[in-house]
Amino acid sequence: PHIFSSTYSDLCSSGQMTDLLYTEKDLVTSLKDYIRAEENKLERVKRWADKLDLLTATATQDPEGFLGHPVNAFKLMKRLNTEWGDLESLVLSDTTDGFISNLTIQRQYFPTDEDQTGAAKALLRLQDTYRLDANTISVGNLPGKSHMTVEDCYELGKIAYSEADYYHTELWMAQALKQLDEGEQSTFDKVTVLDYLSYAIYQQGEIERALGFTKRLLELDPEHQRAKGNSKYFEFQLEKQRKALEVETEKQKERGKRETSEKKKPKEKKPKEKNPKHQIPERTKYQMLCRGEGIRMTPRRQSRLFCRYYDNNHHPMYVLAPVKQQDEWDRPYIVRYLDIISDKETERVKQLAKPRLRRATVHDPQTGKLTTAHYRVSKSAWLTGYEDPMIEKINQRIEDLTGLEMDTAEELQVANYGVGGQYEPHFDFGRKDEPDAFKELGTGNRIATWLFYMSDVAAGGATVFPDVGAAVWPQKGTAVFWYNLFASGEGDYSTRHAACPVLVGNKWVSNKWIHERGQEWRRPCGLSENE
Repeated sequence: PHIFSSTYSDLCSSGQMTDLLYTEKDLVTSLKDYIRAEENKLERVKRWADKLDLLTATATQDPEGFLGHPVNAFKLMKRLNTEWGDLESLVLSDTTDGFISNLTIQRQYFPTDEDQTGAAKALLRLQDTYRLDANTISVGNLPGKSHMTVEDCYELGKIAYSEADYYHTELWMAQALKQLDEGEQSTFDKVTVLDYLSYAIYQQGEIERALGFTKRLLELDPEHQRAKGNSKYFEFQLEKQRKALEVETEKQKERGKRETSEKKKPKEKKPKEKNPKHQIPERTKYQMLCRGEGIRMTPRRQSRLFCRYYDNNHHPMYVLAPVKQQDEWDRPYIVRYLDIISDKETERVKQLAKPRLRRATVHDPQTGKLTTAHYRVSKSAWLTGYEDPMIEKINQRIEDLTGLEMDTAEELQVANYGVGGQYEPHFDFGRKDEPDAFKELGTGNRIATWLFYMSDVAAGGATVFPDVGAAVWPQKGTAVFWYNLFASGEGDYSTRHAACPVLVGNKWVSNKWIHERGQEWRRPCGLSENE
């Protein structure tokens, strides 16, 4: 089970990333003020130099005649004794004070190395999940059109290299090299890029390709010591592989001769497996669903999904104004409520949550403590009904529409997923091997989940159920609801779900985890395990 107080480290929420944008804007303004002050100082020095250049040119043509004039003699003494001293003070005057002090103040809010690495990993995660090649990302072929320079590609490759991720090192160093080959100006040269690229390729076992790039490096810098050593080593390894292949080929020929000379025994036929199942790894299914691929519901099952006006058995609040409800999936049964939270309510919830957004934590069933988790990259805050009447109103709406008791539910959790923000496959309920999962709450297991979508997402960010192939896409103002437990109290393992990485944009959600206690008469216990 996962009890969350819900990216890179503490910077992934859109609110804090927005603050960083304004911090940078303020620093640019301060930098421009410094540039203007420097330009003004240089202009004054230039005027002084031009004036003296003209004066000394005239004076040195006839020094004695020039100094024969008493005014000229006095002015020379005055210039050398006073004015050159003033000029020295002007040149030495420090115009950096305002900019440096502002930079020092703002630096406390700057991202750390850990944050930069986290941002890079988020980009690589998006690249893998959505099958994006480096060029697509670099040239800006995503919504929003943001280009990457050679320096950006190089830094991304270098971070991957520091994590011993040679696959992504190759992709991004190759992209940096491509842009350099196309003529882009950069502080990094091809030699540096080729050095990383050849080594990353070698680490992936492709010695011949690594040698090719090393030779290209040596054409640019024949005295590069590491490349010279690597070139010899790669050639030695290739020769070793060639000889090993020759020996193996000879052995195969010998085996072939022996087999033809001996009488072959009839081989026993192995019984064929009936309907062998090709198991797709969960990670692959998750990524396929995030891309909008994967399992498709049969037309017969699809025909049984409907939309309707819903009043929850003539609930007084909804008899005259029923809500719009549509079926998203049949097993598990997932429904979506449309236009269920207003823009005004959404903005208020976000306003209340923003000051307290913290890095997502999960409940560790081993220690019983809350801890941050690499598989949940988002920020979250908890909002209680007594803090604001609007939260109480939202909680009551969930109770009226589900018919479930909210007094034993967890507080409304608000989560913000920035670019790359995700939550990998998990269960909301506590399994049998985690008997103490929600013991401290004293409200039983999580019977159901209600999830509000409080923003649209430009690309990515779906909620997916890998085991069954369901994908629910964010739609502002809607909410989805499903039961985590059967009526018998047994967990429904088909509800294992995940939040796909946000590719472009940012995703705001809020959820209510509803517990068993208080539902005894509202959702009576079933007689069979899967009822």
